[in-house]
Amino acid sequence: SATQLKSANVAGDMPTILEQTPSLVSTSENGTGFGYSNLKIRGTDMSRINATIDGVPLNDAESQGVYWVDLPDLASSLEAIQVQRGVGTSTNGAAAFGATINMRTTQTSDKAYGEIQSMAGSYQTFRNSVAAGTGVNKDGFSFDMRYSNLDGKGYIDRAFTKHTSVNAIGRWQNENTMIKAIALIGEEHTGITWWGVPDYMMSTSRTYNPAGEYTDDKGATQHYDGETDNYRQNHFHLHALHRFNQKLDINGALFYTRGLGYYQEYKADRKLSKYGLPPFMLGSNRYVNGAVVDTFTQNLIKKTDAIQQKWLDNHFYGGTFSLNLRESFGTFTLGGGLNQYRGNHYGFVKWMKYNVGLPHDYEWYRSKSLKTDYNLFLKGTFDLSSRLSVYGDLQTRGINYTMDGFDDDGTRLDKTYNWFFVNPKAGINYAPDTNTRYYASVGVANREPARADLKDAEKTTGNKVTDERLIDYEAGVSFAKIAGTVISASANLFYMDYTNQLVLTGKLNDVGDPIMTNVKNSYRAGVELMSAWKIDNMLELQGNLTLMQSRIKDFTESALAYDSDWNETTQTKKLGDRAISYSPNLVAFGQVKFTPVENYDFYLTYKHVGKQYFDNTENDARSLSGYGTLNARFDMMPEIAGRRNITLQFLANNLFGTQYSANAYGGNWYEQGVEKTWAYYYPSAGMTFAVKA
Repeated sequence: SATQLKSANVAGDMPTILEQTPSLVSTSENGTGFGYSNLKIRGTDMSRINATIDGVPLNDAESQGVYWVDLPDLASSLEAIQVQRGVGTSTNGAAAFGATINMRTTQTSDKAYGEIQSMAGSYQTFRNSVAAGTGVNKDGFSFDMRYSNLDGKGYIDRAFTKHTSVNAIGRWQNENTMIKAIALIGEEHTGITWWGVPDYMMSTSRTYNPAGEYTDDKGATQHYDGETDNYRQNHFHLHALHRFNQKLDINGALFYTRGLGYYQEYKADRKLSKYGLPPFMLGSNRYVNGAVVDTFTQNLIKKTDAIQQKWLDNHFYGGTFSLNLRESFGTFTLGGGLNQYRGNHYGFVKWMKYNVGLPHDYEWYRSKSLKTDYNLFLKGTFDLSSRLSVYGDLQTRGINYTMDGFDDDGTRLDKTYNWFFVNPKAGINYAPDTNTRYYASVGVANREPARADLKDAEKTTGNKVTDERLIDYEAGVSFAKIAGTVISASANLFYMDYTNQLVLTGKLNDVGDPIMTNVKNSYRAGVELMSAWKIDNMLELQGNLTLMQSRIKDFTESALAYDSDWNETTQTKKLGDRAISYSPNLVAFGQVKFTPVENYDFYLTYKHVGKQYFDNTENDARSLSGYGTLNARFDMMPEIAGRRNITLQFLANNLFGTQYSANAYGGNWYEQGVEKTWAYYYPSAGMTFAVKA
């Protein structure tokens, strides 16, 4: 809810704010929760989680992920967030494979208001925002706006963040009609941190960042300060809703998302062939009367230091609609959407240490993409009695995707793909009384590979990727009782049966995106337990626990192997049943809320994540140890001059200074039959503090 969001939105982006969600694990590249941060639900990464803002798709059409860094301080513009674990009911956008995150922007205030927020925290982190609204005038018009900026140093070396965002909402409404225009403007500048810390340095230099490292002419190690990620993402939505009568209404939206930005990197000893350039001779001659008399040096240059930029320039636009009917025996929705993505990928060489006649901003690759995506769904709930209801849901989705041009390594990308999916779902709800509910459901979801999956998997593993299919079975019971105290509890069982699931391999491509591969048969199964107990007005307890198994039924390892002469081959080995990468068997959250005096709340929260492997071999050398963190927060709203217009929050994260890593990547190889491991980790900061007003 809006109240919970405002309270939790102290220090950290959306993945940190959603930490109390069952089965959710958040990660942060720079160790503080800001900058590049991400989340997984039931072990499924963000590229398999469907996210919407007011029903408009948020996932990037090509990568399928959501980059929270591109919309800084988004939580300050939201009224509510709904997280559905599993397949969930159909919404606009791609079918959910792990979960659905539906976000609703702030509702208009009836009265004019103004608000200023400031936060200061560890590692020179500062966030400031100003918001104002006109309220609703006599003609039904209103306007709300927020501006935010965020600056921070980050826990990891050179992991700075410098972000700004603007949110503007204009609205008109009368008794039966509402029209709303939204602009979400985001700009981020971030130090590159995707390479992590090598395993052999974790005990001596947890904040080490290899990005931009090179050796100067004197043999000294230097770091290039321009190693940065820079991106602007602007979202524009136009929503309309009309209610024909008490039973029937329709709503629709048009949207346009504009993205433009680049990575800038220093590449030491870069092969000229990587830029499509031939070697060249570099020499120094002595001249007499214009004639060469001596040649001092003549060197064949095959490598040179270089500074490069990789650009992404994209447009994403389309529309969505839903028609909603309410009858005495049930509710029904017909909805759908059509969108198109146009993207250009290209790269410039900005500088070379050895350069003979290279033009300014030499472009060494360019490719373009076109992706058209449509979906149509019909869902309905039938009330068979006052206690029993059933629902059905059918979504169809079609995708056409074309890549054209050259990748950054010179690979030709002239390919076209077509997919058509049918995703049915059904369920039953039974409520024997007002306090208890039983439910069960089954849902099917299909999903296409992302751009990186299509082009990277074949290069790294030699395997072509295909679309994946999930049949998700869910069943559970929930209980709530109000009798002096408020008690609620629920238990949810799930079995997610995959065919050709795309799993994370534990490796990254050259811009930090994870490389995935299909596994034929796999599953995720477990139980999610949730409970809350409001003992009285002073004390509340809540928590959740997920116990889960995520397994590949017959996994075949593929790794490079070298003989005594360093001849390279690919070695495969059948390993049988293995744990799926990045899927802990245990995730738990607990919170105590103590309110000694009204408007003065003290929170103590604990998050525990069990051991997880970061590849699919179930090898302890490539695993993340389980960890737990204890946080404390104090919220107060003092009365000043008879009014409570100021909220103060004090936050202390990781009170015991636990040294842990929530994320890592790596792999293995074989030397003369002996297995070797390489790994890079993303360590989190120790104890941190923040204050917000």
